[in-house]
Amino acid sequence: MKNKHLTRGAVAVSNSFMNDILNKTIVLVLIDGDDHIRPVTWDEWIALPVRPQDNAVQTVRGQVRVPTVIVAVNFAKVPKKRPKLCAKTIRERDRNRCQYTGEVLKPEEGSLDHVVPRSRGGKDAWENLVWSSKDVNSRKGNRLPHEVGLKLLSVPRAPKELPVTAHLRNTHGVAEWKLFLNDKAEP
Repeated sequence: MKNKHLTRGAVAVSNSFMNDILNKTIVLVLIDGDDHIRPVTWDEWIALPVRPQDNAVQTVRGQVRVPTVIVAVNFAKVPKKRPKLCAKTIRERDRNRCQYTGEVLKPEEGSLDHVVPRSRGGKDAWENLVWSSKDVNSRKGNRLPHEVGLKLLSVPRAPKELPVTAHLRNTHGVAEWKLFLNDKAEP
């Protein structure tokens, strides 16, 4: 008896939770294949017919289209994140420019440089890493910039934390996502 009561209670909580989630969600439908969209509720969405190009899931009530974009209406606190520290993000921060000469570099012409070399206690940190031409980096070696007559064009800083949505990329080429993402073309 006790277990049945807990099971019923757990089911009621689960149903309440799902109803709460689904009632606060809007599914966006792409119309015309362009940037014309029309928001629909979950109840409207599950009644839509499945088209040949749609992904679908089989339910006891029949097939339901798998939405490609879901907007959570009452999501107040978007987490923030700083980009991952790596050569690519340092190159992007420094806009493909050697931070000693100002020369615009192709990715294969540059490399990471530790302003304070690791051999002298320099850390792998945003504030100590810059994009540099390979020639300048070799000439600098394990010395400080002023010891070889170099001067940084700008002080390296950590990028600001941005909402996690700013870091999303459309790697699968989902057409509907292009309306929502700031998806830069990779160099």
